[in-house]
Amino acid sequence: MPTEKGVRISSVIPNSLAEKSGFLPGDTLLSINSNKLRDPIDFMFFATHEEFDCDVKRGVEKLTIRVERKGPGDFGLLLKPFRVMICKNNCIFCFIKQLPKGMRKTLYIKDEDYRLSFLYGNYITLSNLTKEDKKRIVEQRLSPLYISVHATNNAIRNNLLGNTKAPDIMKELKFLSENKIRFNLQIVLCPGYNDGAELRQTLSDLYRFYPYALSIAVVPIGLTRYKKHNIRPLEKADARRALEIIESYQRRFKKKYGTIVVHGSDELYLKANVQFPSLKEYGNLHQLENGVGMIPLFLNRAKKTKPPKILNHKKKFLTFTGISFYPFLKKFTFRLFGREHIKALDVIPVENKFFGTSVTVAGLLTGRDVMKALFDSVEGHDMILVPDVVLNEDNKFLDDITLADMEQALGIPVRKIDSTPEGLLKGIDEVV
Repeated sequence: MPTEKGVRISSVIPNSLAEKSGFLPGDTLLSINSNKLRDPIDFMFFATHEEFDCDVKRGVEKLTIRVERKGPGDFGLLLKPFRVMICKNNCIFCFIKQLPKGMRKTLYIKDEDYRLSFLYGNYITLSNLTKEDKKRIVEQRLSPLYISVHATNNAIRNNLLGNTKAPDIMKELKFLSENKIRFNLQIVLCPGYNDGAELRQTLSDLYRFYPYALSIAVVPIGLTRYKKHNIRPLEKADARRALEIIESYQRRFKKKYGTIVVHGSDELYLKANVQFPSLKEYGNLHQLENGVGMIPLFLNRAKKTKPPKILNHKKKFLTFTGISFYPFLKKFTFRLFGREHIKALDVIPVENKFFGTSVTVAGLLTGRDVMKALFDSVEGHDMILVPDVVLNEDNKFLDDITLADMEQALGIPVRKIDSTPEGLLKGIDEVV
C-alpha cells in the first residue's frame, strides 16, 4: 500500500479541542510526534496521548501545533477519507457484479481494505495483505476484523473467490490469532460448493481459533436476476441441512466453552421455515449488521414494547417492509393496536422487482419498487413511515430516490424512522 502524504482536514467542529488548538479546515496533518500520518487510523492511533505535537501543512506554510488534552472527549476533526484498496477477487457470488448498469458509482466499489474492516465492519478475504499491512494491524491493534472465509479447503475457497493465488486462509487466521487479533468470520453458503461435508470441515477448522474467533456466521448466497454465474440459490432443504450442521457445532461450542460462537443468519432460518433461537443464544450480536440476530432482536424488543396510550387519534399511517420480514412486522402491529391497527397503521409488503423476487430483505428495496407498491394504498393515510434500513447516509434509496421524491410522487408526507419497535412508535407519537 503506497504511503500517502498526510491526512487532510475536511471540517473542524466548533468549540472542539481541535478548534481551540488552532486546526483549520483544509489543513493537512503530516505527523504526530514525528510519526507520519497515512490515513485517519494513524491519527486515531497516535493522537491518544494527553499531549502531542502535530506537524501541519497549511497552504505553502508548515507549522507545528501543540495539543493538550484535558479529559476524555471527541477531538473534533473530520478527516478526508482515504483511497480504498480495491478487491481483485472475482467471486462467483459477488453481489456488486450482480448489479445492473446505471446505479450510483459508489455501489460498484469492490473494497478489500482491512482499514474499512476495522472501522466499519466491511468483510475482507485477507487475499491482499502485504507484510507492512500485517505489521500495522498488529502494532496498532486493528481488532476486531471481519473476514470472509467461505471454506478452509483452499481449492474450494479459491474457486469461490475466482482467485487461484489467494493465500491459505488458515495460515492468515493463525497469524492473526497468534498476535491476539480478534475477528468475526462469515461463510457465504453456496449450494454444491461449500455446503454439506465441506461446511462441517470448515467449521471444524475454524473451531480451533476460539476465543480469537468472536463469531462465525453462515449466510445464504444472495442472487439477483442479473447474476452471471450458473449457481443455484439455497432452497428450503439446503437451509435445513445447514442448520442441522450449525446446531451440532453450537452444542459443541457450548459444551466446551459455555458459549455459542457459530450462528445461522436470519435468512437461513426463514428459508428453512424453522423457529429462531432465543435472543440470548446470539451473545453479543457480533454480526447484527450481517443479518445475524436482527429479527430475534426485533421480536425481543417487541415483547417489551407497550401499546401506545392514544389509539383513537385521527391520524392514519402507512409503512412497509420486505417480503421476508412482513409477517413479523404485521404481527407486531396487530399486538400493539389490536383491531385498532386498521385505523392506525397499515403495513405493506414490497416485492423486489428490481433485483428479483428471490431478494426479500427490506435493505435491498429500491425507491421505485416501494412507490409502486404503496401507490394504491396512500389514499386515506396521513403519512408514510420509512424505515431507515432502506436508506443510505444521504437518505437515498439504492436507486437514488429521495424522501422528497417519494413525497412528491405519492402526494403524502414522508417520515424516516428507526427500524425498531421503539422507532415505529416514536414515529407515530411524535406526529400525533
